Amino acid sequence: MAKEEIKKLVENSKIVIDKDLDNFIKSIQNDLTLFKKKTLDKI
Repeated sequence: MAKEEIKKLVENSKIVIDKDLDNFIKSIQNDLTLFKKKTLDKI
């Protein structure tokens, strides 16, 4: 029974970490896009 609980916790943690990673990647991509636009506007 404890094994099942641990397995569930690990799976849930993996889902949360994957979502956080996706959000982090999107955030960086947005930052880069904004940086490119600002840089091009200055030129």
